[in-house]
Amino acid sequence: MKRYSAEFFGTFWLVLGGCGSAVLAAAFPELGIGFLGVALAFGLTVLTMGYAIGHISGFHLNPAVSIGLWAGGRFPANQLLPYIVSQVLGAVAAGGVLYVIASGRADFEVSTGFAANGYGEHSPGGYSMLAGLVTEIVMTMMFLLIILGATDTRAPLGFAPVAIGLGLTLIHLISIPVTNTSVNPARSTGVAVFVGGWAVLQLWLFWIAPIVGGILGAAVYRFLGSQKS
Repeated sequence: MKRYSAEFFGTFWLVLGGCGSAVLAAAFPELGIGFLGVALAFGLTVLTMGYAIGHISGFHLNPAVSIGLWAGGRFPANQLLPYIVSQVLGAVAAGGVLYVIASGRADFEVSTGFAANGYGEHSPGGYSMLAGLVTEIVMTMMFLLIILGATDTRAPLGFAPVAIGLGLTLIHLISIPVTNTSVNPARSTGVAVFVGGWAVLQLWLFWIAPIVGGILGAAVYRFLGSQKS
């Protein structure tokens, strides 16, 4: 239960810190943190949780990561479901806290986005569904490659959270304009349930694409990381 609780609170922090920065701190035209600040915020949530709970649960914070680690032979199948449930519950709880805070502003409209992921007319840059699908698959694939490599026993000890956090920052810098960056079904669900409507209707892509990308990343690392020539 401590491992599942760690995943709950870790994912809570990821959504509150990452989506919170987008909803609250990126909204000011002159002083807002912009795409760069939001990307860094997501990276910092993973980096900080890596050191806070990495030794407890492995700080997956993401169903696609848990499934990718299972596909890579690093995680037991019998813990997948409780990990994923804990992650989604943590994300929804963070979305609820963020909604309470954000709705304290008189002109707040949850339907305008609330950091939800989307494609087509709901993409920040107006990118198509295909562009969003490819982006989410490839970005998650690279994220799993980074995670598996950084946590390999042959990698330098103690630096995995740094590499993973910076990797997530870079992923956001690339893909925020396309989908608002998911690479994490729990993160997408945590805010989509409050937006409702279009965000829930488009949520399927932000489950399927990251999971496919996570499995592909595991397959790539199994090939690259194998000690056989």
